[in-house]
Amino acid sequence: MTLTAPKPDNHSGTEAKSTSATQHRDYSSLPDVTTHDRTSFPYILSKNVSVPVSGLATGPGLIRCNIYRPHDSDTNPVPVLVTYGPYGKDISYSEFNPKSFSEVNPAHKSIHSCWETPDPSFWTAHSYAILRADELGTGQSPGFLDTMSRSTSEAFATLITWASSQPWSTGKVGLLGVSYYAGSQWRVAARQPKGLAAIIPWEGMSDYYRDRCRHGGIYSDGFVRWWWERQVVGNQYGLANRRGGKTVDENGEKEKGELERERRDQTVDNRENRYRDERYYREKEYDMGDITVPVLSVGNWGGILLHLRGNIQGYLHAGSEKKFLRMITGRHDLPFYYDEEVEVQRSFLDAFLKGEDGGGWTDGRRARVDLVIRKGDAGVNDAQRERDTFERREEEEWPIERTEYARFYLSGDMAMARMDNWVHEGVQKKLGYRALGTIDESQGLTFKTVPSDMSPGQEMEITGHIVAHLNVSVSPDVGGPTPSDIDLFLTLRHIGKDGKEIFYTGTAGDPVPLTKGWLRVSLRKVNEKHPKHQPWLPHRDYTSRDVLPVIQGEVYAVDVEMWPTCVVLQEGESLALEVASGDTQGSGIFLHDDAVDRPPDIFQGTNYVHISKQYANYLLLPVIPRKEDVGHV
Repeated sequence: MTLTAPKPDNHSGTEAKSTSATQHRDYSSLPDVTTHDRTSFPYILSKNVSVPVSGLATGPGLIRCNIYRPHDSDTNPVPVLVTYGPYGKDISYSEFNPKSFSEVNPAHKSIHSCWETPDPSFWTAHSYAILRADELGTGQSPGFLDTMSRSTSEAFATLITWASSQPWSTGKVGLLGVSYYAGSQWRVAARQPKGLAAIIPWEGMSDYYRDRCRHGGIYSDGFVRWWWERQVVGNQYGLANRRGGKTVDENGEKEKGELERERRDQTVDNRENRYRDERYYREKEYDMGDITVPVLSVGNWGGILLHLRGNIQGYLHAGSEKKFLRMITGRHDLPFYYDEEVEVQRSFLDAFLKGEDGGGWTDGRRARVDLVIRKGDAGVNDAQRERDTFERREEEEWPIERTEYARFYLSGDMAMARMDNWVHEGVQKKLGYRALGTIDESQGLTFKTVPSDMSPGQEMEITGHIVAHLNVSVSPDVGGPTPSDIDLFLTLRHIGKDGKEIFYTGTAGDPVPLTKGWLRVSLRKVNEKHPKHQPWLPHRDYTSRDVLPVIQGEVYAVDVEMWPTCVVLQEGESLALEVASGDTQGSGIFLHDDAVDRPPDIFQGTNYVHISKQYANYLLLPVIPRKEDVGHV
């Protein structure tokens, strides 16, 4: 088996077949199933309000949504906060994730709380309407299920425009939600739908290929499979045992074959499609510069395998005049509901949806960048300890302007040192490790910083983007296949002065290292002419035309993007760079071990890092001097 570049439109036949199943359906004939409740709650609840959509590549559909609005909104219209996703508008948070719900801030727990979305009880009390919709093909919304697609964004845009035109709406629509409900915001905002006034993508990836599906070109099958099977496909419209209960439509249940024809399976699509110029990935692209509404992008330093990169890239490249970056720590599910974070959300939305700017968002009083600085050991999954340990600091730009990019060179004795005039001693060293390592059987090398890089009592802050420059090769096993590619898995770890690793809170409350990075060496080609390319962030197009050969015995110099991070090293602490051939500790469910994507006949063998005067290897780190030290000797 060889990794050859497929035709860019290799999946178009499947797409055409899938689309034909729904393109002639007439959903306008379905009865109106809307119900209104004006007495049971502190707000008006309208369930299963229908919004028809047409003109989509996947055929027509009918978006059904629940609308929660203040009792006086008939005479005093309010701004609308919209969420659109596949998890089920009628599935309560307590059912979707009981453990998480038990820990949520009580001020945001109600009978209508829903996973990763704003709570109607809280927001209607603050004069907002909440519109929560089932994405086409899920829940109570008939249509073709094609998550994160162009059709999804077009349908979402239709819904936003509809919401802005309702008599109980001021015409101002905001987007607020976590994860899927955040990632979708970037795409729909780029379409500039009428009525959209501001977005808060809270932990939301912005690049479908690079952030979510193929890290460095390597298929992140563990998460895609878990997500699809656990959170999406069980809620498909027409499924008899659908997670959210039966459909409100008479005879709404469908046979297995019909269900399969009316959806695109992400586990299949992401395995079969490898490059960004293939139709599957290509049709999910958009121009971040087309986003012009105010943006508050909220990223989590612990989200090192899914959303973190996207939040920072979205902030960097959105075309908005008013855009802000806020970084947090903690688990993926809970910080969205912390009192202090909700106050930031409300202040931002009040400014741009109500014209009530007590927070300085519109007049320059608010800093563009608000960072939580990770200094000290706050433990793992301890929210209060993190709040008490990590302080906040405001900056006016990202990356931080006073950043000093320092090279920390790797040596043959497994050290990593910061030296301005670095020269290797002796002959070339060739450090080998087995290919195709796994989370259970790690294979790799570890380089550690040396104490001489820090004076007694001195601290060193590292905040920003990281690049690892490596010289690598591969050789076959005796009697084994001839390898034709190399997968690089990099991890940066924080080592305490006691020699033990300091872990941070990951997405699910699990212990994670500082950050990670990946690269498939056949996709090493860098596009230095691309506007997004920077010395601290190499830009790769990841197209079928970028595939380069990997030949045994040849040494290849590669620049590996590692995701941004923030840490303050104190006296006696150090860093460790792990270069591996597969997933290592801290990966959680975000594994890259698909047998089709990483077959032995392509990857099996011994991988090497070459170290010599000719082959310099280093970690480019963003060192941040104190503001008061800038300009002083």
